[in-house]
Amino acid sequence: MLFWAGFILILLGVAALAIDRQAAHFIYDHVSARSHKFLDSITHYAKAGHWLAAAIIALAGAAIARHFGYQGKDLSLIFTYSLAFIASLTIGSAILHGIKLVLGRRRPRDDMEMGLYGFMPLAFNLNYNSFPSGHALTIACVAVIFTCVWTMLWPLWFSVAMVLAVTRALLTAHFVSDVLIGAGIGLIAAREVLLLGFPGSSPFWF
Repeated sequence: MLFWAGFILILLGVAALAIDRQAAHFIYDHVSARSHKFLDSITHYAKAGHWLAAAIIALAGAAIARHFGYQGKDLSLIFTYSLAFIASLTIGSAILHGIKLVLGRRRPRDDMEMGLYGFMPLAFNLNYNSFPSGHALTIACVAVIFTCVWTMLWPLWFSVAMVLAVTRALLTAHFVSDVLIGAGIGLIAAREVLLLGFPGSSPFWF
C-alpha cells in the first residue's frame, strides 16, 4: 500500500510541474504575514536534523542499556525503529540529494524576489536545491516509523506529516511538486527499508 501511495505522490508531483509557478505565486500573494509566521513556527518539526539526532540518541541509549544487561521488549523496539529510521532517512536522502544535484532547481523565492525560475540540469550547484523537498521526505519517514510503533494511530501520523510537508509550499520554500515528490520518496524508502531490512517489524498492509 505504501509503495503505491508513494508512487502516486511522485506521479502527482510530476503532474504538478505544469502548475508549480502559478501555484507558488498564488500562495505568495495570499498567505498573510500572520499565517506565514505560524507556518514558519511549525515547519521545522519536519527538519531532518532534529529527528536524526533523536534517533541517534535513542539508539545510543538502547545500546548502552543492552551493554548493562537490560533486555526489555521496549528496548528492542527502540533499537529496531531508531535504526530503521536512520537507514530510511539515509537512503531516502541519498536519492533525494542526488536528484537535487543532477536536476538543480531554484527555490520559489528566487522567482518572487529576482525573477529567476527553473531547473538547472547538471549544474551541480548546491544552491539549486529546491527539488525535491527534504523536509517532506523526512516527515514521511517519521510517519511510517511511528505507524509501526503505534499502528492504530496511523491516520494521525500521516495527517501530521501531510500538514508539515504542505507548510513547505505555503511558505514558498518549495514548489508543490517538490513537496509531493519528496514525500513520495520518503514513503517508499521507509517501506522498503522496513520490509527488506527489518522483516516483521511493520504492519501487514505496508
